[in-house]
Amino acid sequence: MTRFFSLAAALLASTAPAAAQDDTAARITQTVRTLASDTFEGRAPGTAGEERTIGYLIARFEQLGLQPAGPDGQWVQRVPLLHTKLGTPARLAVTGKGDVPLQLGTDVYLSTIRPDDRAVVDAPVVFVGYGVKAPERQWDDFKGVDLKGKVVVFLVNDPDFEARPGEPAAGKFGDRTMTYYGRWTYKFEEAARQGAVGALIVHDTTGAGYGWNVVVSPGGENYDIERKPDALTSVRLQGWIADAAARRLFASAGQDLDTLKAAARRPDFRPVDLAGVRLTADVPVSHEVLTSRNVLARIPGTTKADEIVMFGAHWDAYGKGKPDGQGRIYRAGANDDALGIAGMFEIARGMVAGPKPQRSVVFAAWTAEERGLLGSEYYATNPVYPMAKTVANLTLDILQTAGAANDVVLVGKGQNTLEDNMARVAATQGRRVTPESLPERGLFYRADHFSFAKRGVPVLLLMGIAGASDLKQGGTKAGQAWIDAYTGQCYHQACDDWSPDWNLDGAMQDIALVGRIGSDLARGGAWPQWKPGSEFRAIRDRSRGDARNP
Repeated sequence: MTRFFSLAAALLASTAPAAAQDDTAARITQTVRTLASDTFEGRAPGTAGEERTIGYLIARFEQLGLQPAGPDGQWVQRVPLLHTKLGTPARLAVTGKGDVPLQLGTDVYLSTIRPDDRAVVDAPVVFVGYGVKAPERQWDDFKGVDLKGKVVVFLVNDPDFEARPGEPAAGKFGDRTMTYYGRWTYKFEEAARQGAVGALIVHDTTGAGYGWNVVVSPGGENYDIERKPDALTSVRLQGWIADAAARRLFASAGQDLDTLKAAARRPDFRPVDLAGVRLTADVPVSHEVLTSRNVLARIPGTTKADEIVMFGAHWDAYGKGKPDGQGRIYRAGANDDALGIAGMFEIARGMVAGPKPQRSVVFAAWTAEERGLLGSEYYATNPVYPMAKTVANLTLDILQTAGAANDVVLVGKGQNTLEDNMARVAATQGRRVTPESLPERGLFYRADHFSFAKRGVPVLLLMGIAGASDLKQGGTKAGQAWIDAYTGQCYHQACDDWSPDWNLDGAMQDIALVGRIGSDLARGGAWPQWKPGSEFRAIRDRSRGDARNP
């Protein structure tokens, strides 16, 4: 086994000198406190906060001795983004048996990714069940029904999410494990493919994996990669409708939501017109194209410099919002994901101090993760280094701050052999691997590593909210209490701020673990593989074949 750099030794709780752990924790704390400070204004793309963040990141990478890894030898990759924000609606209502106004933010949440001055919709409403079109699973919720010019309403998650044993949908989509068909991103994309002008997803906290507070946290803003006019989505307004508002909407058409949910779990489901119901909206839109940036740094390899091991974390957060109970206006993302950036710095520090790697190691600080993984998606569409030559992507995004753990939580069990690397390295730390506790939340599709998975690159995500860690102090009960407190109160909110109550021992364990995995890959010749049954295996097989036989 390749000897890992000093960081790992310092972070193995059973053997590390307390001073070494204290030094590492102090550096991580300083990085997080800096990035989460008001000076950086919540690190929103296209703001003064971005300018300060980019300068800080480059300075830190330079200080650590890394080289620029962006296009043309630059530190940054420019990412053109469309930024939109809805104004106060001139009109927003459901018309059917009477006129049912919708309260923006309470009943419905909307945004747009079209560069229009006004988002105007006046269209009939159609319920499309889970909105899945999956030929490989013999499932099609659309049945060829013409949905052009209509507003489609989806259920969140997959058709088998609430399926009972014996129902036709049971097991069709991984049981409780969410597939990409269950993600809101897929549903909005499918709405556009069907020609819809509006798309709403019925919010359900269990099915979505987060509460209404998370849904409304962007405040009517949205982002997309800048697109040519002929590539724009047909969907003028997209968003979520609260469960209670959805029930009123369905009732106005003489329909019962629970009955329709049951029908949507059958493969013979067909779209249901909500008779006489129309959604009317007239909402002003401010829009601009801004240029944001990914920051890319590298340690060049020696004998296999064209092969890339990549670490990633996102630098952006949610910027300025309404004051919270303590008067804080910046949603600074201390844990999500300044802590991931800090962890990446520590991995880079350790690798620079150790033997030079055979493969090149790239450290990526992504923009616009909170806007839909857009920075990593732009890179994956316009890679600086070929995807076929990218050995693995290892991502840090939210680490638990409640103390040392007896385990590490795996996101995406059964996807690729990096989980075997995780188990091996965790054992050297005296830890075991625990699969994520709620795979129905689809966390595997909700962080920047997914942009690489879609291109066939094996990936590994370290995310502290994926399951209750078995903490050395308090066990899984304490681990779950930390998750409940963080996701219920601070996720995407102003209170995601550094706290003196943080205990970084568990975060440092995870940083050391992912650093060790990357170090072994960079100093060896192994290529992680997708496991049989993974939807990404064929993509990797093709890309690696093309690379070997250009």
